[in-house]
This record gives sequence, C-alpha cells and structure tokens, in this order.
Amino acid sequence: MPAKPHLLSFDCIGSPHAGYITSTQLAKNIPFEIKRVFWTQATPPTVARGHHANMATEEVLVALSGSIQVLTDTGREQQEFELAHPQQGLYIPAMCWTELHFSEGATALCLASTDFSETDYIRDYDRFLKLASHNAL
Repeated sequence: MPAKPHLLSFDCIGSPHAGYITSTQLAKNIPFEIKRVFWTQATPPTVARGHHANMATEEVLVALSGSIQVLTDTGREQQEFELAHPQQGLYIPAMCWTELHFSEGATALCLASTDFSETDYIRDYDRFLKLASHNAL
C-alpha cells in the first residue's frame, strides 16, 4: 500500500526561561535519508504555494514560525493539515499533490529525500491524477 501523508512529532527540550531545542535526533523520526534541506519565507498569505507532486522525492515539512495550511492529495484521498508548531512535521510521500497556504510571517522548513531535479516534478494536476491512478493498480 502506498504511503500516506501523516504528522510526525519531534523531540523538544528546554523551558520558557531558556528557550527550546527541537531535534530529529539522529533522524529517527524521518522515514528517509535527508539529501536536501530548504526553507520558504516571506510568502504572502494571499499566495498559494505547492501545486505539484514529486515522482520520487519524499519530504517532511515543518512550520518553524507562523502556520501553514496544507492540502494533500494522493489521487485516492485528500487530507488537510495545519502545521503550527515547530515540534511537528508533515510527512509527504512521493506522488502526493500539495497546496500550501502560509500565515503572515510563516517560515517553512523542508527536509527532502533527493537533490532538486525539475524532472521529478509533476506540475499538471490532470497528469498527476493519471499517474496516481496508474500507480494504484
């Protein structure tokens, strides 16, 4: 059965007096080897990002500040998630269409299983649906 998007929890230590450290400690919570790390910031709340799926890349998305509304679509199931705590991440499997809406001042951190390759991206939703239905067989 193909992987489904789901929330992950990260270890967090500290206190309100000294601050907090959140960690994937030895990447035990990440279901893949991390090859790339990138972040997105200063996205206006009126702009939706994403609008693509990746053929092979798996990702974990974390809202470092602010919040991010994420719509995921595997071609079989749509889910909505709200990321609002840096101690929580969203696992996004390969072949999962996403749409992201950022709050004012939100910063997203993305941990990815592959280096960037434009050929990995599916940017046409109808093409994604055809590929997703083919992969479900």
